[in-house]
Amino acid sequence: MKAEKEHIDELIVSYLSNELDGNAVHELKEWIAASVENEKYFMQRQEIWFSAISVKEDVKYDKSKAFEQFKNRIANQRLNDKRERENFCLSKFWRYAAVIVILFSVSYFSYWRGGISIKEEFSDIIVEAPLGSRTKLTLPDGTLVWLNAGSRITYSQGFGVGNRKIELIGEGYFEVKRNEEVPFLVKTNSLLVKVLGTKFNFRDYPDDAEAVVSLSEGKVSLNNLLKKEKEAFLLSNERVVLNKKDGRMHVEHSTVANALQWTNGYLFFDEELLPDVVKELERSYNVKIQIASDTLNTFRFYGNFVHREQNIQEVLEALSATRKIHYFIEGHNITLY
Repeated sequence: MKAEKEHIDELIVSYLSNELDGNAVHELKEWIAASVENEKYFMQRQEIWFSAISVKEDVKYDKSKAFEQFKNRIANQRLNDKRERENFCLSKFWRYAAVIVILFSVSYFSYWRGGISIKEEFSDIIVEAPLGSRTKLTLPDGTLVWLNAGSRITYSQGFGVGNRKIELIGEGYFEVKRNEEVPFLVKTNSLLVKVLGTKFNFRDYPDDAEAVVSLSEGKVSLNNLLKKEKEAFLLSNERVVLNKKDGRMHVEHSTVANALQWTNGYLFFDEELLPDVVKELERSYNVKIQIASDTLNTFRFYGNFVHREQNIQEVLEALSATRKIHYFIEGHNITLY
């Protein structure tokens, strides 16, 4: 195990100093992608490496010496981790870790150019929630994310290194770890949301007529990507609704808790149009629903169902009890009339 870690450390050093050949780069990337722990290990080592680079020094770079000092710094980190478990706080750890400096000859420009080069080589990570299910995950920066059925997020393997950008398709609930130096960005085809640290729900399925951002706490800024409009802001218990047909959006007060019901396994319809109800049922139960008559499209429904306990037929029975609609089921296909 120790020999393997030393080998990985040497690969990381060679990679960060742009001296790793193609096969070794492939080996390192495969190791990083093998587990979340490996990815975190790489990110920590990269942070240690770059945090120690002096952008002003003009001494000759000695890789062997740099590697030895890098290993010393890693050993120092492990020692401080042990001390931390013995009631040393994290801030003290970083003060001690910052004592060791790696001598590295690089100009300010080439340092950032190298950093950009590294970021460009990171592959994308895709996390999906299949139809009929939900997915919960924690991003490398500590941000908690819930993905609703039929949703997907994409982010760089270098997430947190200079940016915290997420691309979203579908619906996600985010509890963002605060970082005033690196804003958290969530982008869809319709909206760009920018936050420092807050809790919000973002729904923008490609086939939905509207995109909705509901803010639970904090403050977020929004950019309408369908129209060139000035930046808008949301405060706690507000939501923005973007009409994707005409590109118009408006901010309104909202009971945001209702928008978050799905994270606890509930289906909540708040006077929603039947076509929107149908889409949510299709994603949640992985079924296909057809509305046989256009006259049904104007009907609105209110209801709260426990998705994990109630099957699709029970939900349809409740909807048909309004006497506005009837239904019949044939396999995974449902018709409303």
